[in-house]
Order: sequence, then C-alpha cells, then structure tokens
Amino acid sequence: MRVLLTNDDGINAPGIVALAKAISQIADVTIVAPATEMSAVGHAITLSDPLRVSEVQKNGDFFGYAVSGTPADCIKLAHWALLKDQPKPDAIISGINLGSNTGINVIYSGTVSAATEGAILGIPSFAISLTTFVDPDFSYAADFAAGFLPTFLSLKLPKGVFLNINVPAIAGDKIKGVKITRQGMANYEEQYHVREDPYHRKYYWLTGQKVNVESDINIDDGAINAGYISITPIHYNLTFDPLLQELHNLDLDMELARK
Repeated sequence: MRVLLTNDDGINAPGIVALAKAISQIADVTIVAPATEMSAVGHAITLSDPLRVSEVQKNGDFFGYAVSGTPADCIKLAHWALLKDQPKPDAIISGINLGSNTGINVIYSGTVSAATEGAILGIPSFAISLTTFVDPDFSYAADFAAGFLPTFLSLKLPKGVFLNINVPAIAGDKIKGVKITRQGMANYEEQYHVREDPYHRKYYWLTGQKVNVESDINIDDGAINAGYISITPIHYNLTFDPLLQELHNLDLDMELARK
C-alpha cells in the first residue's frame, strides 16, 4: 500500500509522527504537511503567493515534505506536482489532529479539509482526531488508524465521500467500541478577549466554549463522550435537497420581469 499523510498541526506535530510510525509498519508512507500550524483554516488554498517546499529530516532520515501552505494545498501539491510521476496513493490519512473535529468544527477544520481534498481527487481518504488538548497520547489512535486501514480500503466509498474519525482521549482498554455516527450540531459560544500590545494598540483573541452538545450516541460528540470511537461519513456536496422543490415552485422569472 502507498499512503499519503498530512495534517493541520504542522509536520513536526507529535500526532503525525505517531501516525507515520504506525502506518509505516503496513504501508509505504509519504508525508506532505504544512510547515507550521494551520489549524482552523478550513479548505483554504493558496493562490496569491508561491508555495515553498523543504525536506524535513528526523534522526538523520528523510521524514517528509514541509509546505508553506494549508492542508488542502498539501494534498493538491502532492497530487499535481510532488508525486505526479509516482503511482496515486491508495489512501490519504489526515491527522492525528490535536483536539476533536465534531459538530460545526468540521467546517473549520484543516484536518478534515485535507481529507475532503483527497475525496475531490478520487482518493480514499479519512481524517482522524484525538479528542483532547491536554496531555495527548496518540499511540492508541495511531494503532487504530493502522488497524482500520485495510478495512477502510475494502469499502466502496461513493464519489466525494470520506470518513471523519474521532478517538476519545481515554485508555485503550476503556474504549467501548466504534459507533457509526452523524455529524452533530454542537457549536461554540464565542468570545473575543480585548488586550493591548506594548504600544497600546488593541488586539482581539478568540476563545469559545462548545455548546449544544448532543448526548445521543449516534451523534459524533455523544458517541465520544460515552467512550466510543466515532466514524462519520462526510461528503462535500452541500446542496440541501429538501428545499429544492420549494424553490422550484417560486416564480422567480416573474421577479426578474419586474426589474
């Protein structure tokens, strides 16, 4: 197997290091990841600046390519430039992210967006996150990703669909199992802290607390909070089908005639 790894925490983040160690036991791994942290950049791509790439060494060995761009940039650049003369990867794995990617976080997540880009390119992809920011131990999530990969590759994912995986930050023997879940609607009650720099200029720092967290174990946050790994199928077609017919019934041509 050939597997392309990326993330949004940066190429030196411990999550991707743990993931690379686990996946390299069963597949040929190539890493193309942001040079610096790119959390919450969504599906942004770089158009107005050049992308610069450098090779990263760890313990004297080649580790991967560091890109001066976003996670989506990394997948595009790998596919269309860096690896274009090599066989297409069998899979793309994005992670292991520090912190959960559930609820509306999915929209903002650079981790999820890298997997989205893989789906756009027709490459089986999944994002994986560890649901903590405190004292993370990525080993179980990394082992789960490696163990899940052969099963994942046996799936016939519909076009444009990828998987979003969240692993509870608890000991492996405490995890109750795996739940196939829907994306929840948990969002954030946000607040900007206003501060001053040494020159008395104001700046704003965003913080927030997750609210409207569902307890249903068939929803991503609910499953995680109950001690299950959450796996959610995601697709990038954002059409809201239930409203299509109502919009078709509107006489919008008449509205144009009034202009």
